[in-house]
Amino acid sequence: MRRESLVPVPDEVPAEIAAVLGCAVLTGGGAVINAGQPAPEDDVVGVGLGGVGMAAVLTAAGSRKGGRVIAVDVNEDKLTMAKELGADVVNTPEDTEADKLRAPVVVEAAGHEKAFETAVNLTAMGGTTVTVGLPHPEAWARISPAALTGKARTIKGCYRGSAVPSRDIPIYAQMYLDGNLAVDKLISSRIRLADINEAMDELDAGHAVGQVMIF
Repeated sequence: MRRESLVPVPDEVPAEIAAVLGCAVLTGGGAVINAGQPAPEDDVVGVGLGGVGMAAVLTAAGSRKGGRVIAVDVNEDKLTMAKELGADVVNTPEDTEADKLRAPVVVEAAGHEKAFETAVNLTAMGGTTVTVGLPHPEAWARISPAALTGKARTIKGCYRGSAVPSRDIPIYAQMYLDGNLAVDKLISSRIRLADINEAMDELDAGHAVGQVMIF
């Protein structure tokens, strides 16, 4: 492990919270704050509500005072959870398109080419699509180059939240301590090493959001 990967957090931050800060929140929160850089009044959309997507929704809700937070997923249970985390609007991709919802900043965190296409389509004129998901290397998406030009959209790749861990993790830790980042709500289960196979099955089935391993 490199020294740069070790970031101290206050003693008041529990270890399991620190683990989530250094993974899902660093990635999803960074996709919003570092890559998306929404203005205070901007709506923010999160497409794909796994741990990273939920963290993006949570960070958008906790770090800004204006604009709506919109959560998009095919899983109704995850939409319910997103509402509890502070999303103002929750919707399936189909209903979001039917409602013609658009936002200046859209974060795609599903890691699927169809989710990426949805995220681009939900991006408002002049807006930015931030893709942080990692689909299969051979997956391809279809988007309209004319729409990118005609609507002046930007697509931005974001790896690990475009983060500087030593800078960003203390910010998220303080947000947690201040009550503005309910990271504990991202933890859907606590598992033992012996249960790792069952935990991976839950993740593959789309039931898990944030799983913390207890030693």
